Amino acid sequence: MTEIDIEKENAKITKAYRELLSVSYQTLSKEDKILIRKAFDVAVDAHKDQRRKSGEAYIFHPIAVAKIVAKEIGLDATSITAALLHDVVEDSERYTIKDIEDQFGETVAKIVDGLTKISSLNKDTDMDVSMQAENFRKMLLTLNDDVRVIIIKIADRLHNMQTMDSMRADKQIKIASETLYIYAPLAHRIGLYNIKTELEDLGLKYTEPEVYFDILNKIKESKEDQDLYIKEFSKVISTSLDKEQLNYEIKGRPKSIFSIRKKILNQGVSFDEIYDKFAVRIIYKSDPENEKFLAWKIYSIVTDHFRPNPIRLRDWISSPKSTGYEALHITVVGPKSRWVEVQIRSERMNEIAEKGYAAHYKYKEGSENEDDSIDSWISKLQETLENPETNAIDFVEQFKLNLYSKEIFVFTPKGDLKSLPKGATPLDFAFSIHTEVGMKTRGAKVNGKLVPLSHELKSGDRLDILTAENAKPNPNWLDYATTAKARSKIKSALKEDKKVVAEDGKEILRRKLKQLKIVLDEKSVNELVNFFKLKTSLDLFYRIGTGSIDNTMLKEFASSRSNAFMSYIKNKISRKPNIPKEELEKDEITSKYDLLVFGKEEEKLDYKFANCCNPIPGDPVFGFLTINDGLKIHKKNCPNAVSLQSNYAYRIMTAKWIDSSQQEFPAQIILSGIDNLGLVNTITKVISSNMHVNMKSISFESDGGIFSGKINVVVQNNNILKKLMDNLKKINGIDKVQRV
Repeated sequence: MTEIDIEKENAKITKAYRELLSVSYQTLSKEDKILIRKAFDVAVDAHKDQRRKSGEAYIFHPIAVAKIVAKEIGLDATSITAALLHDVVEDSERYTIKDIEDQFGETVAKIVDGLTKISSLNKDTDMDVSMQAENFRKMLLTLNDDVRVIIIKIADRLHNMQTMDSMRADKQIKIASETLYIYAPLAHRIGLYNIKTELEDLGLKYTEPEVYFDILNKIKESKEDQDLYIKEFSKVISTSLDKEQLNYEIKGRPKSIFSIRKKILNQGVSFDEIYDKFAVRIIYKSDPENEKFLAWKIYSIVTDHFRPNPIRLRDWISSPKSTGYEALHITVVGPKSRWVEVQIRSERMNEIAEKGYAAHYKYKEGSENEDDSIDSWISKLQETLENPETNAIDFVEQFKLNLYSKEIFVFTPKGDLKSLPKGATPLDFAFSIHTEVGMKTRGAKVNGKLVPLSHELKSGDRLDILTAENAKPNPNWLDYATTAKARSKIKSALKEDKKVVAEDGKEILRRKLKQLKIVLDEKSVNELVNFFKLKTSLDLFYRIGTGSIDNTMLKEFASSRSNAFMSYIKNKISRKPNIPKEELEKDEITSKYDLLVFGKEEEKLDYKFANCCNPIPGDPVFGFLTINDGLKIHKKNCPNAVSLQSNYAYRIMTAKWIDSSQQEFPAQIILSGIDNLGLVNTITKVISSNMHVNMKSISFESDGGIFSGKINVVVQNNNILKKLMDNLKKINGIDKVQRV
C-alpha cells in the first residue's frame, strides 16, 4: 500500500470510530468516551498487521460489531468496550486477559475471555453437527458469567454474515447454516427481533440464493402496491384517531424474506397467494399509566372500521412474552377484503421490541419492581446446562424446541401465572415449580379434576400437583414431558435408578460365577460383554440385575469358555478384540435399539422400511399403513412425512425403537386365601417394593372370610414375575398365587 492509501484508510478508520460514538443508543458520559477511546487504541494496535478476506483493515470489523452493540442492541459503554476488544486476545500475542483486566477492569476482561473461548472453539475447524452442538453448549455455559458475552457474539456473527461475500462458497454455506441453527433462535429468545430477522434473511441468502433473490425481487416489485394499500388503510382510521387527539404514527412493516419462504413451504402456496406479506404498525405516545387503556382504545377504533378475526387476537400487554415483548396484535379484513395484521404498541413497547434486553434497563431505571424475565430465562437455561450427562445434540434439539415454541400461560393453586411452551403437560409444570416437586409427582388436578400426566395443558388452566414421598420418575414420563428441564431431570433420575440395579447385578453375577467356578475380574467381564454382544460392564451388570441374562445363559457362557480349544479357534475366526478398559468401564448403560413397537400398547407387528428415507434402528420413526404393501416405516423427517401426516392421518401409527432386553410385558396374577385386616395394604407394599414391577390394576372380593383377587402387572421378564409371586406366597393368609 502507498502512503496515500494508508492515509485514506486511517481517515476511514477515524470516521468509523466517530460514527460509533455518535450512534450510541445510550447516553455516553465523558468517562465512557475515555474508556471506549482506550479500547479503540488497543484494538488498532493489536490488529494493525491484520486484514480481512476482503482486503480491508481488520479493525473495521471490531468497530462494526461495537456499532451494532451500541446502536441496534443499545448496550452500555462496558459492552461497546468489550466489543472493540473481542478479538484482541485471540489474534494478538502481545495482549493477554490479564492485560485487559489491568487496563479495563474485571467485567470487560470476563466478557472478552468468554468471547475468546467461544471463538477458539471453532477456529479453522470444519465442524460436524455434533461439534457444532458442543460448541453451542459451551457458548451457553458462558451465560452464567455475563449475558453480554452472548449478545456481543450475536453482533459479531451479524457483521460476519453482512460481509461474507469474499469467502469461499463452502465456508459461506457452513457459516450460514450454523447461523440459522444456532444464532437466529438465540437472538429471537433474547428478544433481538430485528437482528434475528436479518440473520435469518442472510442465512437464506447463502443457503438458498435463488430462492432469496427471487422473493427479494418480488417484494421490491410489490412495494408500490403495498405503500398505496397502507395509505388507504391509514386514511380510513386516521380521522377517528385524530378525533381522540392521539399522538401516533402508522407504518407498514414488510414481513422478512425468511418468514415469507417459511409460509410458502408450510402452506404450500405461491408468493402472490400469501395475504399477510406485511403488517400495519400503529405506534402511539403515552405516559405509563394510560398505556394499556390507549392500546385498547386504538383497538376499538380499528375494529369499528374493519372486521376483526377473533381467533387472531394476541394480547401481549396483559401477559408479556418471556422476552419482555408487549403489544396488541389483531388481524382484520382491510380494504379490498384483504386480511391485514395490525400491531398496536406504545413508543416504550416499540423500543423494547426493537432493542430487547437494553430497553428494559432504560425503562427500569428508578422503578422498584424490576422485570427480570431475561435473568429468569438464563437461570432456567443454566439448570439444563448443569446436567453433565445431557448429550450435546439432544441439548441443542431440546433448546431449539423451547426457542421456537409458542407459550401458554397457566396458574398455580395460589393464582400465580406460569409460562410454559405450547403442548406442555402437568409434568412440565411440576418441574418448572421445583425439581423436587417434579421428582415426587404422583398425579395432577387441572381445574379441580384429576387428569393423567400426559394431559396437554391449555392457557388459563389452574394446576394442582399431587406429590408422594415414595413417588419417583418412570420411563413413561419421557413420553409425557416436553420441556428441556423436565426431560433432562427425568433422564438423570432414570440413569441413577439403573445404576442402583447394576450395583445389585454385579453382586448377583459374582455369586453366580462363583458357583460356575469363574472369578469375576476384568478378563471375565470383558469375555461376558463380548459374549452377550454388549458395550460396557454396566450394561452387563444391569441386565443381570433385571434378570434378562439368567442362569441358563450364564451356563452357556461357562461351557463355551471351558472348551478352550474351540473358543480359541472361534476367537481367531471372529477376531473379537478385547474391549478397551476405558470403554468397558464407561459409566453408562447403553440401549441396543433392536426392536420396533407400535401404538400405546407397544405391539410387535410385521413391517417393511420405506425406500424414500431408509430409516435405521434408533431413528425417530412412524408407521404408515399402505393399501397393498402392509406397514411401512418412515423417518419423522422423511420428505414425504408432512404430506402423509396431513392427508392420511388415520393411517399413521406411532412407532418407537426400544431395547428388547428392557421391554416390558403385561401379566395377570390370581390370589386366594383367608381374609384379614390390612391384607390389601401388605400386598400392595410387596408389589411396590419390587423395583421392576409396575402395577396397572388390582381388585379383591371377600366372601365368608375367604378372599380372591386379581392383579395386573407389567414386568420385564419371567424371572421378575416369579420372584414377585414367591414374595406374595410368603404373606400370612395367602393360600394360592398363580399366573393366568
